[in-house]
Amino acid sequence: MRPATATAAAVTTLIGVGAAAVAVGRLAGDAALKASPGRPLPSDPKVTVHATAAGQVALTRGFVTLRPGTYGIEGPGVHAVVGPVLPDAPHTADSVVRRLVRVDHGALRTGARVRLTPQLYSGDPRTALGLTYADVEIPGELGALPAWFVPGARDTWVITAHGLGTTREHPMNLMGFLHAQQFPVLDLAYRGDPGAPRQPGGLGHLGDSEWRDLDAAVRYAVRNGAERVVLHGWSTGGAMALHAAAHSGLRHRISGLVLDSPVLDWEATVRALAAARRTPRALLPLAVRAAQGATGPHGDRLREAADPEALRVPALIFHGPGDTLAPWGPSRELARLRPDLVTLHTVPDAPHASMWNADPATYEETLRRFLTPLM
Repeated sequence: MRPATATAAAVTTLIGVGAAAVAVGRLAGDAALKASPGRPLPSDPKVTVHATAAGQVALTRGFVTLRPGTYGIEGPGVHAVVGPVLPDAPHTADSVVRRLVRVDHGALRTGARVRLTPQLYSGDPRTALGLTYADVEIPGELGALPAWFVPGARDTWVITAHGLGTTREHPMNLMGFLHAQQFPVLDLAYRGDPGAPRQPGGLGHLGDSEWRDLDAAVRYAVRNGAERVVLHGWSTGGAMALHAAAHSGLRHRISGLVLDSPVLDWEATVRALAAARRTPRALLPLAVRAAQGATGPHGDRLREAADPEALRVPALIFHGPGDTLAPWGPSRELARLRPDLVTLHTVPDAPHASMWNADPATYEETLRRFLTPLM
């Protein structure tokens, strides 16, 4: 082959490879942001049910199933709740036995493939917790947003926003506690959630556009009697809370923030989601750029919302090193730079958005102390 011909062939090959890499990066970026609410995250591995007994279930032994705390178990047609590991219970070398708290529906059958989830409850506040509530609709920029409202005696409302891989059922983990503290609770379903308007383009924005639905919830609360609101957000819900505190027209009514596993580094979370979907490491930067191209330069806007100098209200952050989707480094840095307003409660061994699950009693006591002056 002549040198010119060989060079042309090589260039054509490189262009083809480059175009293919860009295409794969775009697919990976889209996939990273298409995590449907309530669908397992790509970082949540499946485990096998090995056996069940009275008040016990044996699961495949691994890092996930050995974690301390209380978790939901979900699989085809089944939802259950498991408690702590029972180290003295008889088990095989490849299994671990946990306390079986309850089975909400379906049956845990030997051989079933299930996932652990931070969501302990399914249904609504009445069927799951026995709480009186109302189904309400909040006017949002894309249409009506469904929400659950649990009344309380105080004029400070708590507005909750779930995060990646969960639904508005997730905040029910804390709803009983908040109700006991007499806070009205508004549990929001936002764009992309079941029953809510579809996200334009079908891609999530990790809080960058979704926060406007949280802002709509703040407006609804104030119109209906709230003097002040506390925003409690998990994961992307934490990013939404920061955006609202920085940009809402009613931000003067926001008296505090509770951020659980907050997404504070947009690029790092996109990269982690793409990696969990088995995107080759070399293509992760392309996946991030593709995601930014599809939905906008979110990193800059999130950095602005999470700017320590921009923070004006007390914030309590629950986060820890076990979070592989939202690095906790930015949470530590925010707490270091604003010790006057930010309290970081470190949870050493919990996955993303599962800080309560690891130690519910300590979480709730820490939250109670934070909320007391905001009541």
